[in-house]
Amino acid sequence: MATRTTESFGFDFLSRRCVWVNGPIIIGSGPSGLATAACLKEKGVPFVILERADCIASLWQRRTYDRLKLHLPKQFCQLPRLPFPAHYPKYPTRRQFIEYLESYAKHFDISPRFNQTVQSARYDETCGLWRVTAIAVCGERSHEVEYIGRWLVAATGENAEEVVPDIEGLSDFGGRVSHVCDYKSGHQYAGERVLVVGCGNSGMEVSLDLCHHNAHPSMVVRNSVHVLPREVCGKSTFELAVLLMKWLPLRLVDKIMLLLSWLVLETYVILDIGALKKIKAGEINVVPGAKRFLPGRVELVDGRFLEIDSVIFATGYRSNVPSWLQGSDFFSKEGTPKQPFPNSWKGKSGLYAVGFTRRGLAGASFDAACIAKDIGKNGTEPSLNGPRFWVRCGPSAQRTIEDDEAILTSGNFVQTFQSIMLIGINFVW
Repeated sequence: MATRTTESFGFDFLSRRCVWVNGPIIIGSGPSGLATAACLKEKGVPFVILERADCIASLWQRRTYDRLKLHLPKQFCQLPRLPFPAHYPKYPTRRQFIEYLESYAKHFDISPRFNQTVQSARYDETCGLWRVTAIAVCGERSHEVEYIGRWLVAATGENAEEVVPDIEGLSDFGGRVSHVCDYKSGHQYAGERVLVVGCGNSGMEVSLDLCHHNAHPSMVVRNSVHVLPREVCGKSTFELAVLLMKWLPLRLVDKIMLLLSWLVLETYVILDIGALKKIKAGEINVVPGAKRFLPGRVELVDGRFLEIDSVIFATGYRSNVPSWLQGSDFFSKEGTPKQPFPNSWKGKSGLYAVGFTRRGLAGASFDAACIAKDIGKNGTEPSLNGPRFWVRCGPSAQRTIEDDEAILTSGNFVQTFQSIMLIGINFVW
């Protein structure tokens, strides 16, 4: 029988810390990751959550503006097994939602491993396991950690990285340029002429907030947009949409909502919270696309020039899954599952995705419940789940790693299971 060493399997136990996870490895501790963790807890399934930031829901805590409120009624934003407090308003504020998420993590005893940025995740077909490499930062020091387990859950969502378009001359503009993820309040823009690039919900809200702080916003609208009222036929717009999405494809729901909006408002009319009134009053200037930037101004696609002091890109976010997931064709190059809802939560070889369906928090909760049920029925008995192989510990000594047995070596010293941490192997139960 041929002897296989750790090097032949790509394991380098002495150069990095390795952690065996007897359960799924969850990437991301936003609402999607927390929902998945809570559902797994209910099934008695252990897990590890890796989070690059130093807090849960870093997008909400660090990259959202102060005036933000949930656009959906709270009953459609609550995570599994724990409703919002009864005294919360119908549309909770940003601060209230963060408090809810923090209480959610505490209620289910969810403790992510913070400051751990995933560099790569790949399925090792030789041993039938997922291998996730992360850089763990502690103060000014950092080290590499490899997590090994049977399941991988991508919970980084569709809004992991901001999108900023490459527009000619932007580096020569000279004024303040930022993405909406860095915007907190219009207070710092008081008196300025601000170009807001993007007319989605964020662009609308930021433009409105700038008006409230005596700034002068111009909002770029390149194409026609559909602005929906908060309620249609006496029902919350999103409440009606969520109900329809349970049975119909998203594109069809979109068309139905637009038709209802047209029947009620007699026009093909994003969710209005007051921006339309400011537009009609001339306080928010609507302009076409930006062609190029010049020092202190922007040239529009219609040939006009606009003097501006600052630029805010409300151009959305994208998934970062393609930057770290290797060797899988489950996700598209844009970082979303290729399979449409409701089959987008499960891939091959123990790969799962939560929160990538454009169905908000309700969609993430659905994914989380499906994932926990699927993993729970498979059990979590500790196993390396692969073929027998050898670990060499010197010129002549050798041992095996097989099934539930784990005997690892360092030089000529054989570490027993109880002292395995001495060479950097942890087992997470």
